[in-house]
Amino acid sequence: MSRAIFITRTDQERLEKLIQIEEEFAPGSKTNLEELKSELKRAVIIDPQDIPSDVITMRSQVLLKDLSSGEEMIFTLVYPDEADMLEGKISVLAPIGMAILGYRESDKVEWAIPGGIALLTVKKILFQPEASGNFDL
Repeated sequence: MSRAIFITRTDQERLEKLIQIEEEFAPGSKTNLEELKSELKRAVIIDPQDIPSDVITMRSQVLLKDLSSGEEMIFTLVYPDEADMLEGKISVLAPIGMAILGYRESDKVEWAIPGGIALLTVKKILFQPEASGNFDL
C-alpha cells in the first residue's frame, strides 16, 4: 500500500484537464496517463493555501538524492509544454515527475528506470509556489 500524497485543488483541476487533452490528442501515452490518474485518485486534495510547505506541488523546485549513487539533482516539476531537461524542468507526465508529485521532504520515492528501481529521497523543497503565496502558478 503506498502512502498518501498531497495535491492542491488547483493542481488537481489542471492535471485532470491535461489528462483529458492528452487522451484526446496524444493517444499513444496511455500508460503514463493511467498512472497519473491513479496518483490523483489516491491523493489527498487540499486547498492551495492549506498545503504544507514541505510538499512537492506543480512548479516546485526540489533537491533529490539518489540513495544508491549518492548523486544529488535539482528538478522543477512542470506541465509537459514547459519541460526542458537542460533547465532541469521535468514534466509531470515523465516517470520521475509522476513519482515525486505530492511527496514531502525526507520521503523516499521509488522510480522505475530501465533495469530496475531507483530509490530517491526528497532532501529539500527549494521552492514551492504556494509557500511563496503564489496560489495560481
